[in-house]
Amino acid sequence: MIKESFGPEDTYAFGKSLGETAKAGEVYCLNGDLGVGKTVFTQGFASGLGIREPVNSPTFTIVQQYDDGRLPLYHYDVYRIGDVEEMEEVGYEDCFYGEGVCLIEWSELIREILPAHVISVTIEKDLKKGFDYRKITVEET
Repeated sequence: MIKESFGPEDTYAFGKSLGETAKAGEVYCLNGDLGVGKTVFTQGFASGLGIREPVNSPTFTIVQQYDDGRLPLYHYDVYRIGDVEEMEEVGYEDCFYGEGVCLIEWSELIREILPAHVISVTIEKDLKKGFDYRKITVEET
């Protein structure tokens, strides 16, 4: 599935629509360069789960857990991870294979420990179509 976004509000709304249909045990791999809107997408996704607390990228904590929605959300940002073993220290298996939903930014850095089935969300800029334009591609593997 491909969705075009013409501004942050579109990216947020699309994230929200995916959050509204997310199921326990799903792992979303969120890919894209710095500044493409991964955090805005995640904020929408969390809203779709019914999470009301502020959602920010857990760049320095690796994972942030939100429990006030219809499902727990485990939001990972593994950009600064030095070694996959750091994921064991934060108990990733309980989250990846638990009763919540995982959303992982920079997932390609931990590819070897990802479950066999993930939902890949890639956000890309295309400056020819405008500064705020994003192409969001969702693929299940």
